[in-house]
Amino acid sequence: MGDESREGVKLTNLDGPLFDGAEATKRDLVDYLDSASSRILPALRDRPLSVIRVRPGQEPFMQKNLPKYAPSWIRSVEMWAESSHRQVTYAVCDDRRTLLWFANQRAVEYHPALLKTHLILDLDPPADGGFTLAVQAAHLVRQALADSGLTGAVKTSGAKGVHIFVPVGDDVSWEDLAAATRAVAARAERIDPALGTTAFIKEDRHGKVFLDSTRAGGATIVAAYSPRIRPGAPVSFPVAWEDLDQVSPRDFTIHTVKDLTGDPWQEQMPAVQELPQDLIDEGHTIPIARVQAMHEGKRRKRAQGG
Repeated sequence: MGDESREGVKLTNLDGPLFDGAEATKRDLVDYLDSASSRILPALRDRPLSVIRVRPGQEPFMQKNLPKYAPSWIRSVEMWAESSHRQVTYAVCDDRRTLLWFANQRAVEYHPALLKTHLILDLDPPADGGFTLAVQAAHLVRQALADSGLTGAVKTSGAKGVHIFVPVGDDVSWEDLAAATRAVAARAERIDPALGTTAFIKEDRHGKVFLDSTRAGGATIVAAYSPRIRPGAPVSFPVAWEDLDQVSPRDFTIHTVKDLTGDPWQEQMPAVQELPQDLIDEGHTIPIARVQAMHEGKRRKRAQGG
């Protein structure tokens, strides 16, 4: 059956396939997360954690609540989840033992709650587009940041997208951080409106890359080095800006980066930067995307009814 123990965690059924198309076993997942623990744990530590698990013969599912059968030594925190309108007991993954327990639970993807220490943009290409479009949009965002005196680090999402992180001081408010994020996305869109869009409603994107500025304020994003439930079991992986045009998400999998040395995500992350006031002020003039989309959806529904 391929059972063993590490850090006092019993690992079971290690030789079974991980998921359809993974080209990997559960042992491969455990070995990868164990080898990457020193790199992935800093992104998870002290943050409420949601994971995406996959059981044999079942569809993947997101788990927010820490199961009642979880060991008592796993730290947890209770928070109100606005999306589901309920109190949720989230796990906090602070150490190797907790990470190994999640790996044994077939938790493949790790989505920590975001802190207000980073301005984050998630670049999502259209369904019929590919990673190349996301890379092109990333250069737009990089230019918009540079024009504002800012710089960020970039990583693959592990799927078709790209994530850009800009470290900022934790003294900034959620409202100002969200505003600045909206402004960066809007400025990137203005550089090349044929390539990037800030349209929250999919039907309004018209084949463009979505410059998602909605991550600030209680959202999650897949952690650097987290595997993804995608063919080949790719990993969300940091890339140097000068290499971004030459890579593919499939270059980084639980097999190819298992023996990585160092921590390129931390090495490539710029120093903490102060958000320019004009960026914050511009952002406060831009409607919040989710709210605007909700009102627009209601308006369109009324128009169709009429």
